[in-house]
Amino acid sequence: MDIIREIQQELTEVQNFPTFSAGDTVIVSYKIKEGNKERIQQYQGVVLQRRGSGATETFTVRKMSGNVGVERIFPIASPFIDSITVTKRGSVRRARIFYFRERTGKSARIKEKRSFSH
Repeated sequence: MDIIREIQQELTEVQNFPTFSAGDTVIVSYKIKEGNKERIQQYQGVVLQRRGSGATETFTVRKMSGNVGVERIFPIASPFIDSITVTKRGSVRRARIFYFRERTGKSARIKEKRSFSH
C-alpha cells in the first residue's frame, strides 16, 4: 500500500494553499474552460468539511445562491484550482458541520475565531 501512496505523491503537484478547516469562509478561484476560452470563476462560501488525505483529499464549500443552498466539492490536488483565499476563520467544534445545512437566519452564523497578533 505504501508503494501506491508514494507514486501518488510523485504524480500530483503540491500547491501551497493556506491552512483552512471546517467553519472557515473561503474564496476558491476555479479555472473554467468554455470552448477555447479560459476564465477564472470565484466561489465563496463556508467550508463544511475536509476529507481524505494526500492526492484524494477534498473539501466541501457551501454558499447561498439567492434562497437556495449550493454545495460544491473541490479536490485539493485539482489543477483547475487557481487559488484559495481564507476571508474569515470560523470557530466551530466539529470537523464536519453538516448541521449547518438546516440552519437559516441568525442561527446560520458562525462565530469568528479571535486572532491575537501583536
